[in-house]
Amino acid sequence: MNKPTTAPLQDRVDSVKLHKAIASGKRPSPPNPAASTMAFATRALLRIKHIPEQLFDVTAFPIIFLLMFTYLFGGAIAGSTSDYLQFLLPGILAMTVCQITMYTGVDLNNDIRKGIFDRFRTLPIWLPSALAGSLLVDSVRYIMASSIMIVLGLILGFRPEGGIVGVLGAIALIIVFCFSLSWIWTTLGIVMRSEKSLMMASMMVLFPLTFVSNVFVEPETLPGWLQGFVSINPISLLVDAVRGSMHGTATLQDISWVLLASAVLIILFAPLTMYLYRNKK
Repeated sequence: MNKPTTAPLQDRVDSVKLHKAIASGKRPSPPNPAASTMAFATRALLRIKHIPEQLFDVTAFPIIFLLMFTYLFGGAIAGSTSDYLQFLLPGILAMTVCQITMYTGVDLNNDIRKGIFDRFRTLPIWLPSALAGSLLVDSVRYIMASSIMIVLGLILGFRPEGGIVGVLGAIALIIVFCFSLSWIWTTLGIVMRSEKSLMMASMMVLFPLTFVSNVFVEPETLPGWLQGFVSINPISLLVDAVRGSMHGTATLQDISWVLLASAVLIILFAPLTMYLYRNKK
């Protein structure tokens, strides 16, 4: 009879030795959702540190927009740039911050095209943390843009009758709304095949919403058929709440409409984004 071979036993011994040589310690447990989210937030901050020109949209653009619209249209619309500034600044603040939300989708689209996106999906982490970390840092960018515009406005003569509490409340409303609005661009960032197509789609949505609103003029001065759109425009609802908060005239209804619009955007687009994120081919 043939003697039993010792090859299988030797293979098991070699496998055990190899395992000890490679991983002698205990495998670390996966990070919790908070830790993985902060890791991706740190990644986004480091990217800004090494490419500081990314902050151009939250530093230079707000200054250019405020100066241009105040001194270009102030005299024609309100008869006084000082009077128009009191009306314009809350609206243009909301408009400017809403427009820079599109870069959330642009960053995600770049990660997909570079292959980093696929690497993230293979990691043993809470999957939404890759998006949540980026959105968290974007909130910091929104605060920077808001602070720059408000400081410049105060220098130019803006006087918020709602005081510091009203200003902080207005910034909080903007951050909440823009956070919810960003989910639209993350959805498009996954669907669109290039950065240019994403930028084009974002502009086609944002420009009508921000310019056909109550940012620059009172809705009562518009044609009747246009007033209906302006009254239900989410940007107009945000501007009403921000303007009222800064000047101390905001009502619970104004704030509730903004929170409701934000909730609807998150409910619609956050699950859709995560579905596409998990099933992206």
